[in-house]
Amino acid sequence: MNTINYLYPHWGSEHLTTAGFIKLITYHGFQGIEMNLPNDNVFEIELLDELQNARNLYSNFIVVLQQVLPVEAETVDEYISNVLKHLKRTLPYQPDFINSHTGKDHYSFDENCKIIEAVESFSDINNIPIYHEIHRGRFTFHSTTTLAYLEKYPDLKLVGDLSHWCVTSESMLQDQEYILQKIFPRIKHIHARVGFEQSPQVNNPFAPEWEDNLKQFTVWWQQIINEHQNMEEFTITPEFGPYPYMPQTPFNQMPLANQQELNIEMRDYLKRKITIY
Repeated sequence: MNTINYLYPHWGSEHLTTAGFIKLITYHGFQGIEMNLPNDNVFEIELLDELQNARNLYSNFIVVLQQVLPVEAETVDEYISNVLKHLKRTLPYQPDFINSHTGKDHYSFDENCKIIEAVESFSDINNIPIYHEIHRGRFTFHSTTTLAYLEKYPDLKLVGDLSHWCVTSESMLQDQEYILQKIFPRIKHIHARVGFEQSPQVNNPFAPEWEDNLKQFTVWWQQIINEHQNMEEFTITPEFGPYPYMPQTPFNQMPLANQQELNIEMRDYLKRKITIY
């Protein structure tokens, strides 16, 4: 592997203009962005222009768009229709790949399979890689259930956000290592956020009380990278989020840490700790 490219999440920076956001992340040395398109026509037009400018300035500027929908009461067919509409909105931006929050945890295996096949068909037709994020509430909500889909679909690829499985299993997955080792080769992009048994995000991963959690996640991330050393490049998004992921003090709603500083510090930490060869 020649390099790891670090992306910055738009999540938490919605108050910035598109120009301000891209200026922020390039100033801090990130190689691209990851974002879910808002329902804002003005923003979308500005984003097209700013991404073109960024791609002209930086030859390897990476754009990852997300497929994340609000929770609604809907049939499987209605859900598929909504997912495909959102995916089509990404096409003008020519993303390097799409991170899809796919399916629902309460849909049956066959229903989620129908959704996966629709998303994969979109990927094939439009020649855009789509990776499915490990996330609570999706078909990937638990390691064992996810493994069943990977066995059915040998080409299915994932975004690795293991913090969600810690919450789902209410553990640091000590008893699931054999499952993780089967899944790591299918993870093509990492969300670098440290969670624990009760939440997908610790208040500050560099605080001494979270040392063991940080070490465990670092081991997992290195193992994922080791599975892909034959790739020329890999991408990681440090993804510490705002409230409600970021804990707040009661009454005055002050965040316990600075989201932007955590994501920059996590990038710098991974540059020191992750080995590529």
